Amino acid sequence: MAEAPNAAPGDSNDSIWRGLKSLIFGAQDESLRDQLEDAIDRHEGDPAPDAKGDLTPLERQMVRNLLHFSERDAGDVGVPRADIVAVEEATPFADLVALFADAGHSRLPVYRDNLDTIIGMVHIKDVFNILATGAEHPASIAGLIREPLYAPMSRGALDLLADMRQKHVHLTIVLDEYSGTEGLVTFEDLIEEIVGEVEDEHDDAPQVLMTPLDGGAWEADARAELEDAAELIDARLAEVDGDIDTLGGLAALLAGHVPQVGECVAHPSGWMLEVTDADERRVNRLRLHPPRPEPEDIDA
Repeated sequence: MAEAPNAAPGDSNDSIWRGLKSLIFGAQDESLRDQLEDAIDRHEGDPAPDAKGDLTPLERQMVRNLLHFSERDAGDVGVPRADIVAVEEATPFADLVALFADAGHSRLPVYRDNLDTIIGMVHIKDVFNILATGAEHPASIAGLIREPLYAPMSRGALDLLADMRQKHVHLTIVLDEYSGTEGLVTFEDLIEEIVGEVEDEHDDAPQVLMTPLDGGAWEADARAELEDAAELIDARLAEVDGDIDTLGGLAALLAGHVPQVGECVAHPSGWMLEVTDADERRVNRLRLHPPRPEPEDIDA
């Protein structure tokens, strides 16, 4: 039968697709995303594929990461402000070379006056080209500065990936609500959200962010994730109202300001967060003291 004259060009294809979905998954209101995740959950404990061509545990995890990739945004991924390695625009070329050698990065942001004013980035291959050819070292690094991308924290990770692919730029500066520097995201950071951590021979060994102490206390880097603290120390530490992800953020949220060295902040669970290292902008290290045991009732 001929197609209805008023049908849109894509209607036939959409109908076929809906029919295939119904045939494979049944007529359900559940989205295809939910159906795929349910299927992965049913095989969560499988050590190996049941049949040739089935998904391995690693492939299942990658599919799960991909299904949730669109839920992430620029503020969730990449390098936080405290960990950014950047270069001031007046830095001499020789010092730039030394910084690249020490940092082990292929791109470095360039700032003016402070980290909230990032004016560009320098790529290591431009530096290496000067060194390899024996060209005269430039008096300033101004001629090496390239334009990075800039994105608000709310920019979706999937959109950010598309931006970086389209513009062939592999470094994005993430801006907070006041247009200050919140962090940065590289192309590698976005890929790692799907495939997992990608380490090379230049990456340092993973840093231990939380260390147990005698008496049940913990020494912690303020960058430690609340999810990790909940799993390793006490699940109640992650039970907070607020858009925070780290122990340092938790201390600031509970205190209502950036707590300074020596300040102790009480958590509703009974844990006490003592600040052992901080500056005017952020908490750097904490000592977590466990809740005191409840006194036993003594019968009169």
